[in-house]
Amino acid sequence: ARNVPRISISSLSVLKDSASSAAKMWIQVRTMDGAKSSRIDGLSKLTKIEELRLRVRDDFEVDTPLQRLFYRGKQLEDGYTLFDYDVGLNDIIQLLARQALPEPAAPVPKEEQPKQEPENAVAGSSGAGREYNKEPENAVAGSSGARSKYYKVGGLVDVLNSTHGAWFEAKIIDIVRKESTEPEPTPEESASRRTAEDDDDVLYCIQFDDYEDERVTVPLSSIRPRARRLIPFADVSVGDALMANYNVEDPDELGFWYDCEVTAKRATRTTRELSATVYVGASRTPLNNCRLKFCDELFANEGHPTITPEEGDKLPESPVKRRLQPDCTHCGDRPERKCRHCACCRCGGKEDPSRQLLCDECDRAFHLGCLDPPLEELPQEDTWFCPECKTDTSEVVQPGEGLKDSKRKAKLPSAAPKAARDWGRGMACAGRTKECTLVPPNHYGPLPNIPVGSCWKFRLQVSESGCHRPPVGGIHGRESDGAYSIVLSGGYEDDADDGDEFLYTGSGGRDLSGNKRTAEQSCNQELTKYNKSLARNCAAELNAKDGAEAKDWRAGKPVRVLRSYKGRKHSKYCPEEGCRYDGIYKVVKYWPEKGKSGFIVWRFLLRRDDPTPPPWTSAGKKHIEELGLTMQYPEGYQEPQSGEEHNSENEVPAKKGKRSRGGASEASSPTPKKQRAASFSLEAPLAKQVRADACNERLWQECLTLGKGRQAFLDRVQELFTCVCCQELAYLPVTTPCSHNLCQGCLKRSFKAEVFCCPTCRKDLGKDYELKVNTTLSGVLQALFPGYENGR
Repeated sequence: ARNVPRISISSLSVLKDSASSAAKMWIQVRTMDGAKSSRIDGLSKLTKIEELRLRVRDDFEVDTPLQRLFYRGKQLEDGYTLFDYDVGLNDIIQLLARQALPEPAAPVPKEEQPKQEPENAVAGSSGAGREYNKEPENAVAGSSGARSKYYKVGGLVDVLNSTHGAWFEAKIIDIVRKESTEPEPTPEESASRRTAEDDDDVLYCIQFDDYEDERVTVPLSSIRPRARRLIPFADVSVGDALMANYNVEDPDELGFWYDCEVTAKRATRTTRELSATVYVGASRTPLNNCRLKFCDELFANEGHPTITPEEGDKLPESPVKRRLQPDCTHCGDRPERKCRHCACCRCGGKEDPSRQLLCDECDRAFHLGCLDPPLEELPQEDTWFCPECKTDTSEVVQPGEGLKDSKRKAKLPSAAPKAARDWGRGMACAGRTKECTLVPPNHYGPLPNIPVGSCWKFRLQVSESGCHRPPVGGIHGRESDGAYSIVLSGGYEDDADDGDEFLYTGSGGRDLSGNKRTAEQSCNQELTKYNKSLARNCAAELNAKDGAEAKDWRAGKPVRVLRSYKGRKHSKYCPEEGCRYDGIYKVVKYWPEKGKSGFIVWRFLLRRDDPTPPPWTSAGKKHIEELGLTMQYPEGYQEPQSGEEHNSENEVPAKKGKRSRGGASEASSPTPKKQRAASFSLEAPLAKQVRADACNERLWQECLTLGKGRQAFLDRVQELFTCVCCQELAYLPVTTPCSHNLCQGCLKRSFKAEVFCCPTCRKDLGKDYELKVNTTLSGVLQALFPGYENGR
């Protein structure tokens, strides 16, 4: 079919002979620490993991039982193939070498073992003796006999919480004596002990009023009597020390209670404002110029009582319950209001908190009865996950386990039991490693970074470049739109190639069931699908019965044409190696006729319409040399395959019964010279524009190392001027003060989201930064990549 590579039956033997010299799959193996990396060649998609371990053993000198191989987080297990783990061309597999266990020592005969005295023969070594010799645990003594000269059990106090650095209401539930084994106080605790009365040799076990489950032990320096004297706003003066409510993160919202020192007071008929220095934590870290919003609740700081604890019971408590920042900002901690944020996320009810489960992943609460299915009692596991967060353990592959069955791979033709041939060695099965995003898939005409004469070693690279996107099919097009590119590979006997124009046979009419890529013509072709898409490129009205011919053939839609080495047997215009881009052609006419097979086929006449000279002419070869175009190989291919190609393809075997002079040896065979890329220089007007872009002078200097030809220059430009937001070549580029280039549209979206910093380096650009397009850079990019703005 035309939508797959066309291989004539007569050329099958040639392809079979060349399969042995074709490129095979290779991968990279790297140790976990990155200290050593090695490339392993000659593999296949169907290579067993056991076979791979043998290759790794030879390169890394690690025995196969000590190898742990990882790919994309999975441990490779024996019994599977590289295809089962989706290992691709030039992918990296990590190697972790297990430590070899020492061999167990040989058992010593009983008569040779040294005699040992019993344990109880040594003084002080008996069980009871060892118990007495144990170090005492660092435990705080109980409340027996512990008394404080300031407070007693049950007293109401304010406690300084070390987490928030604020004062919270609490109650003393126990008083214990300090032990000498207590560790030295931290600098923060030492700073809080400002007077001699701050230490009374006891510790206070307290319970917070709003957090009854939280109980802590604090020294005297972290507690004081419960604030009870409410200070009216009119009595507040500058310099007063008091306790006020303040929210450190959001000053306009209710927060916690801190010690403050008033620095400014403003009172009018409608407003009352206080500015103060807020002291946070035991070290009293100052926060200057804080505006106190809640001026109606100001309390005087209470010192340690100078009266006995019994007399302190007669003191009045705090006049009101102090307000605190609510735990839930959605419902304000109101018990009568349903809330899906702080209560059950299904029903919003706050009843039965003892029958609510908290998810250990998302921290949402669930009533046992609201779950699906509902639970009768609390689970016994230490951790619990809600249905949305729980991972299906049946889909998790644990280390040492086999892979789960894949429905997709089970339907592939290669999964059939009778499929015994090794189909995974060729590049056609490798799969793409990147995709062209410079232009949209439905782009007509030449691509910005691909000049006429560009060559690729494999069809897969042509697909990655975007010049012809189907990795296997011969026509790239849409039935409702048109054809964008075709590949000439000599697969149809009715094709005729004259260079500047050629007769092209449509697709279809062959039975390709069972994953076949070629077959004999078995039925008539129809003007549908890919044939119809190619017919739409002709500048004439579509005629699915008799065909049509364009009156002005140059007015038709352009088609990118590539020629493959497979057509070299039938056409002298095809390259000897790889696939070559030959320029733009137009459809002159198309018609149906009976082919050599006796079935109706659709014929298309295409004629060249490209200003660049054809690659097979002397002018075209000179043009290729001026641009420095050479054969493009996949990453990691050229070095490992160069020796193999030299041995298998370029070596001419000696005739039987004859010997070469001087002894034929591998060392004496001449090494083929490596083709050097021609020098490449920018055109004078374009070079002047580049020099005018002073903002990116450093980047252009990096790009203008043109020793590797035009293609290397364009690739480097595309890499350095890629927008960090959309990962595409910057369109309408804006050059920031920090010398980064981004699309104007991407920066507008960033500013609309109120992010006013450079997306690359996070330098603050300011809210009023003008998003001015660097017109000089934009002109250079459009000259180097004409049409790249299409679809942007």
